[in-house]
Amino acid sequence: MNARIFGVEVADELRAIFREPTALFFSIVMPVGFFALFVSLYGRIPAGPVPVGTGMLATFGTFAVLSVSLTNPGITVAGDRERGWLRAKRVSAVPIGVTLAAKLVAVLPYSAGVLLAMTATAALTGSLNVSVVELMRVFAVLILGALPFALLGLAVGFQAGPNATAAILNAILFPSAVLSGLWMPLEILPAFFGHIAQFLPTYHLAQLAIAQLAGEGAAVHALVVLCSTAATAVLAAMSYRHARS
Repeated sequence: MNARIFGVEVADELRAIFREPTALFFSIVMPVGFFALFVSLYGRIPAGPVPVGTGMLATFGTFAVLSVSLTNPGITVAGDRERGWLRAKRVSAVPIGVTLAAKLVAVLPYSAGVLLAMTATAALTGSLNVSVVELMRVFAVLILGALPFALLGLAVGFQAGPNATAAILNAILFPSAVLSGLWMPLEILPAFFGHIAQFLPTYHLAQLAIAQLAGEGAAVHALVVLCSTAATAVLAAMSYRHARS
């Protein structure tokens, strides 16, 4: 029964994004549109062991999962709080933990869908040069790497209303994308961008994805992502307890 209830909750969360045009645009349409523009302009340029277009799949893919995971759980949980739905869930037959877990799990298929759309775009523009195994590794890293950002989105959603949550999360999303070199290589940006990037989990997730293509070690990047997951999990739990009080 619990598995069935969980499946219903996940399906409801998957439908929620299509009921929210703003979330649909920022989490799916915009990342794929940005990728289509940049990969069509620069995707065929050779650059070291990883062609530019293939490398963009890792960096813009990071931006895509960041968009999906930050905005969707946070905005939906903020809306649920404002409507009193979370309060009702606490006294319903469905445990509140199942509902919150469903919000996190629902991020995974959406992340996969956006990454597939980007892969198709790179293939159509002739910019995709990667084996199936490498592509699957990139997908696995990015989809699982969405978790800390989904937890951060929940933490914000537990504290702010839907409009404020959207504003806060977008204020995190876009500077993180620029400072982490997700849109433009850090090498062509001012030097201080690279210094700041070292402290951002978005940068380390992108580098972890790139490492799957370049065949390089990425233990430090993986450790940062894992530590970020632990930190945001604690932050989300504290934020939830504070919202209940």
